[in-house]
Amino acid sequence: MLGGMKTFVLALSLVASLAAPSSFQTRITGHGRPMILIPGLSSGGETWDGTVEHFKDRFECHVVTVGGFAGVPRVSATSPMLDRIVDDLAKYIRDRGLKKPVIVGHSLGGYLALKFAIAYPDLAGSIIDVDGYADYLTLTGAGSTPEQAKAISEGIKKNMSEMTRPAYEAYVTGGAATRFMVTRDADFQTLVKWGLASDPKAVGDALGEMYETDLRADLSKIQTPTLVLAAWKSYAQYTDHAHHMATLRNQFASLRGVRIELNDTARHFIMWDDPLWMFSHMDRFLAGQ
Repeated sequence: MLGGMKTFVLALSLVASLAAPSSFQTRITGHGRPMILIPGLSSGGETWDGTVEHFKDRFECHVVTVGGFAGVPRVSATSPMLDRIVDDLAKYIRDRGLKKPVIVGHSLGGYLALKFAIAYPDLAGSIIDVDGYADYLTLTGAGSTPEQAKAISEGIKKNMSEMTRPAYEAYVTGGAATRFMVTRDADFQTLVKWGLASDPKAVGDALGEMYETDLRADLSKIQTPTLVLAAWKSYAQYTDHAHHMATLRNQFASLRGVRIELNDTARHFIMWDDPLWMFSHMDRFLAGQ
């Protein structure tokens, strides 16, 4: 009787675990080696449509949209938002038996790919980070101490959570935080659409948590090949090729064997502005694995 009760309790626990809502949704396309693609802040999985088209005959593409972004409902949780995403990604990989998937991330998604490979080095396959950084606080020059990071993080979360709907809509449509990231107006309108469909609190929580946590020292824990694809044109008023390459080398100094490639024509959404350049570097990187 006792053994039967233990089995029953274990079965209930397993059902509860499988039924627990995830912090993201996925869309699966293609066949072959698994590839997980994570978009950036407020962005939808459609960020990767062209990338999926390029890889779908060789890779099974699992395209993520984070809950709270681009119309996907946010799942409430007691743990920090980004930690929950990383843990749910590990569960997703284990539940589906995905063997060493390639993790591709853009911007916040790139940061999450690095964070995942640090936390779960046994699960991560190759990492491809598309214009994402290990420490956003020093990148922006806002500060470099844990106290500064904490204050900035709390300020971002507070401001976004208290923003009225009209103020949030004006912030999104005004484009101060996004217009410089893309070249074409049609792409900017896509960012506006996704932004308006995002939860301001989710946006603030994700942005605040990213600013608060410096991953640079922990990059040494990553055990998989890593490719960083970056662009500096969005920030041309602050930097140039040489200065931005120096910034990248500082950001990824502790990551053994990292390969860094810097684009001179694309803005932040490299996959939209210069997809052929991005695909050529991804293809070469993945060919030897």
